[in-house]
Amino acid sequence: MLDITAAVQNAVCEENVRSGLCVVFTPHTTAAVTINENADPAVPADIAVALEKAIPHRAANYRHVEGNSAAHVRSSLVGASETVIIEEGRLVLGTWQAIFFCEYDGPRSRQVFVKIIADR
Repeated sequence: MLDITAAVQNAVCEENVRSGLCVVFTPHTTAAVTINENADPAVPADIAVALEKAIPHRAANYRHVEGNSAAHVRSSLVGASETVIIEEGRLVLGTWQAIFFCEYDGPRSRQVFVKIIADR
């Protein structure tokens, strides 16, 4: 899990949007975007452990021959995007919240898109 909050906030600042929505999306079937705590590095580690327990990389019943079925399942469960409100030019996140890019089948070259929609 990679904290991308600062990069997303920079994109908002570059667009000079005071109020609106920010959509963060990754177009990969084995990666995800989520919002969670960034104050304690144990939280992302705990999430990784829980996902490994719930969706193990090695399972005899996966049919996908590429060997990354767990990554596909994790991506589907966590999701490919998050939408965050923008107010006064800032992302509206809770005190401990951050936006994370989640890699489940890498390292690989990845993309994250940020779409900023201004209020009218």
